[in-house]
Amino acid sequence: MVKLTAELIEQAAQYTNPVRDRELDLRGYKIPVLENLGATLDQFDTVDLSDNEIRKLDGFPLLKRLKTLLMNNNRICRIGENMEQALPNLKELILTSNNIQELGDLDPLATVKSLTLLSLLRNPVTNKKHYRLYVINKIPQLRVLDFQKVKLKERQEAEKMFKGKRGAQLAKDIAKRTKTFTPGAGLQTEKKMGPSAADVEAIKNAIANATSLAEVERLKGLLQSGQIPGRELRSGASNMVEEEEEEEEIQEEMQESVPMDENAQDIGENGDDDMQEDMHVNGS
Repeated sequence: MVKLTAELIEQAAQYTNPVRDRELDLRGYKIPVLENLGATLDQFDTVDLSDNEIRKLDGFPLLKRLKTLLMNNNRICRIGENMEQALPNLKELILTSNNIQELGDLDPLATVKSLTLLSLLRNPVTNKKHYRLYVINKIPQLRVLDFQKVKLKERQEAEKMFKGKRGAQLAKDIAKRTKTFTPGAGLQTEKKMGPSAADVEAIKNAIANATSLAEVERLKGLLQSGQIPGRELRSGASNMVEEEEEEEEIQEEMQESVPMDENAQDIGENGDDDMQEDMHVNGS
């Protein structure tokens, strides 16, 4: 990749194109970021930045003369805000063969009131439902979209579709934006917790008790998959302890009722003895 420097801008081809506009040719340098365009000294009507590696359409200084911007065959997925302040007379914007994903990603172009021709061919966004009507509604001054003239019927359909509260809600529902990382924004980072002391001890014991290379490899596979050797045994043991505790509680409850049973048994035994004595007396 080549950085867009003032030296590169000075060395790039400059000529009068077939429509008699002064054009700067920065095509095919694999430029990753738009910068240092102030070095053009606002001397060009057209700037060709096709066939580069640009991802975001921003970084423009004030260029009052610029009318046409050729950005096809890049990697553009975002459009910067407030482009109208830097490019107040931009009329034609060619974004063919880029990577714009969502309808909401096109919203920053709504403020560029001078824009009359826009191409988004071969961008994923063109496959979205209501794409063409959405763009016509957002940028009503457009005359040509994707090299097709915007018809009066399309303008009427777009106005009808996005009119009133229901139309505003529809526009809001379909106009989501691609989520991007903003440097400096608060990130919700998850703290990665290491193994507990019990897990470490279980790993050590499992390694110490390994009797073959195959067993060691098995332990290695378990650790790589996030499993702790011996954890299941510990959980099973804890379950056994819980079961034993429950059994002890049951036995204690039974023991509390034992004295009453013993008293009943004593009474029964005494009664049997008395009956035997009576029978012996009568028999004699």
